[in-house]
Parts: sequence; structure tokens; C-alpha cells
Amino acid sequence: MKIVGKKELSSIIDLELFELDAKVDTGADSNALHCDDIKIENDVVHFTLLDDIHPSYHGKRMKMPLYKLKKVRSSNGQLQNRPSIKVTVEFMGKRYKSVITLTNRADMKLPMLIGRKFLSEKFLVDVSKEYLSKQ
Repeated sequence: MKIVGKKELSSIIDLELFELDAKVDTGADSNALHCDDIKIENDVVHFTLLDDIHPSYHGKRMKMPLYKLKKVRSSNGQLQNRPSIKVTVEFMGKRYKSVITLTNRADMKLPMLIGRKFLSEKFLVDVSKEYLSKQ
């Protein structure tokens, strides 16, 4: 298994988001991505990648097939129904198919969260390290 730090770079190829700062969170079940104005129409999720703080967010209105609606307990303890999409993620030099939930993470420091399902059986987390993917 490969060792990762508590913060790493991740790219979502299908959304043209490259080298996003991501929090590696073993307490989170799934991956999550910050986006705004999330709407579901006819099994298609429409959302905007717009955030002044993160330059990778190009402001485009995106649409992806809805993978499924998922019940997720947010960091404040509330249960939410979140849309999820299936995308290709580049992480630690390799590409993986992954499911990502879409949510507003404007109050969070990093736009992406990497959860334990993605990490499972592939990575070990060393919380004393950061950005091992740059090495």
C-alpha cells in the first residue's frame, strides 16, 4: 500500500479540475467535491464549479449523469441527500474510477475530501505528512 499525507493533490479528469487540494479523511465514508447551484433534472446533475479561493474552479456550468442519491451525514451531524457522480480521479500518480458526492463545501478549507472507501486497501494515511504526491 502507498502512504499518503493528510492533504494531497487530486485531479478530476472528467471535470477538467487539475491538482485540487484534497483533505484525506478516514472519518468520511466517501469522496466529496465542493460545488454550487446543484440541480437534478432527468437523472442528470447540473452544478457550477465557481470559487474565488480555488483557481482550479473555472466557473463552468457542468452536467454529469447522476450515479445515485446518497444519504450522507455532514460534518455538522445533519443527514443530507447528496447527488453523486462517477468520474476518473488521478491520485498519487494513478487513475481510478471513483464515486464523488457533490456538496457545498464553501465553509471548508479544501475543495475536495478523499474518504475511506476510496483509500481502502490502496493507501495508508500518515497524518504527520502532507503532499507526498509532490515528491
